[in-house]
Amino acid sequence: MLIDVHAHLFTAGMLNRHEFWGPFMKRQGLTVGHFSLGTNKHRKPAGTDAEAEAALLSKMTHASRRALMAERGVDKLVLSTPSHAFMYWADDFGNEYARTCNDEMSRYCAEDPEHFAFWGHANLADPKEAVKEIDRAVKHLGAKGLCVGGANFNGLEAHSEELLPLWEKLTELDVPVMVHGYNQSIWLGDQHHKDKFETSSIVGDCVDETLFFWYLICGGALDAFPTLKTYITHSGGMAVFQLGRLAELNKGMAPDARNKRPLMDYLPNFYFDLDVHSPALRRGVLEVVGVDRLLYGTNFGGAYDNGDPTEGLGLNGADREKIRSGNAIALLKLQP
Repeated sequence: MLIDVHAHLFTAGMLNRHEFWGPFMKRQGLTVGHFSLGTNKHRKPAGTDAEAEAALLSKMTHASRRALMAERGVDKLVLSTPSHAFMYWADDFGNEYARTCNDEMSRYCAEDPEHFAFWGHANLADPKEAVKEIDRAVKHLGAKGLCVGGANFNGLEAHSEELLPLWEKLTELDVPVMVHGYNQSIWLGDQHHKDKFETSSIVGDCVDETLFFWYLICGGALDAFPTLKTYITHSGGMAVFQLGRLAELNKGMAPDARNKRPLMDYLPNFYFDLDVHSPALRRGVLEVVGVDRLLYGTNFGGAYDNGDPTEGLGLNGADREKIRSGNAIALLKLQP
């Protein structure tokens, strides 16, 4: 069995919700406020906005998804809100949009629960509302956990004490966090063009994911809630690759860190995937993290396809199945 836990979803009901924030699918790309993803000043996009939206939604239908899943041998997708639409920056609309996303994803998955499940969404910029919304999403809508951006929830970060009630709620619900960085140039408003080369997404996603790992540990959240589990996409950003540095310097150069134990002691609280672009790097992640803390996540149907990330790692059948499905079934309480 193969379960991909990293796939995003837009439905028609998740688009065009706000006159400014949208999100809109336009001919120049996904548009949120002043920001458009994929805008290229050197080319003139073809087609109309309506055609661009129709093309996006056609890829999101159950039939289209199942066809691509069959092609890639995927049995189940765990869907989440696209990171460019987290709406932490959108004031009260951020709370409204979280409710919209959860309602839409729940309806989508309920039509075919054999093939689809979802990560809940909440507006971490408003922790009190986030606690209420993830409680609703898990208890009443069937969410398997909470997807969050890696850093900067309208000034709050994973170490912020204001977020402790959210980590407490997730511990109470016994569901994990999924961490996916996002393009923070959206915060720049009409100055977003100053983010050259989409750096805050292409590089910044991995920085955000590393910061979440660092802040959650240093902020003491895992001492307060030792059973809280977190899955970090893109092989943990840079956290796994700089794990030794983080562990050593947490002891000697982070005097404000509140973690009570050595940093490496918290590694069992984290799961990672193998979404890096080289079998050699994947083998390194496997060796450092261990097979019991790896999930199968590929940004399914996204900007690139690297094939099956469990190939070429020298795994035996049992270990390969842990990564392909067993670990996800246990972590997310999925029906096999």
